[in-house]
Amino acid sequence: MDAAVIFNYFPHLSETQRNQFIQLGSLYEEWNSKINVISRKDMASFYVHHVLHSLSIAKFVSFKPGTQIMDAGTGGGFPGIPMAILFPESRFFLVDSIGKKIKVVNAVAESLKLTNVKSEQIRMEKVNKTFDFVISRAVTDLETFSRWTLYKIHSRSVNKIPNGIIYLKGINIDDEISRVKKIKGVKVKTKLLSDFFKEDFFTSKQIVHVYK
Repeated sequence: MDAAVIFNYFPHLSETQRNQFIQLGSLYEEWNSKINVISRKDMASFYVHHVLHSLSIAKFVSFKPGTQIMDAGTGGGFPGIPMAILFPESRFFLVDSIGKKIKVVNAVAESLKLTNVKSEQIRMEKVNKTFDFVISRAVTDLETFSRWTLYKIHSRSVNKIPNGIIYLKGINIDDEISRVKKIKGVKVKTKLLSDFFKEDFFTSKQIVHVYK
């Protein structure tokens, strides 16, 4: 488990960011021994399967300062925590319905001094706020997720891509995408993560951008 893979793909990090990414491994190892938020057998691949996977969003869009992002169904803090490290001038709201997972998110954010992270134990569909983007890692069917969160998107867009959902998913979801496209006014674009990263893990992964 080594943060070097992050630095290979993101070479222009500040010293603070590099140190925060280095600390992530030991922080999650410690918390995972108390509260199982990541599969124990997956910890050996922590930086590729969780951190780099989360950061693939940054290869798709570079958030401008002040961008407001909700990580819906964040689990132990993915993709929100790595993205908050990478974009310290954007604001991240991490939500999950399970309290012990939010406990881990709060502890990690505090340890890393991430002042741009807020979190709450709440179901995503109950959140009464709006955002530029909603990000997540495959917490449910794409159509269900879209119906739960699309109405929480600001109409005014300031980034290079339209405001909307950025969803990390597997590649075999043609049926889910076709159902989302049937929602009135909704468009969908996809991008293979193997276009960004060479590791085998990413050959079956993609980004799905859902927007109006």
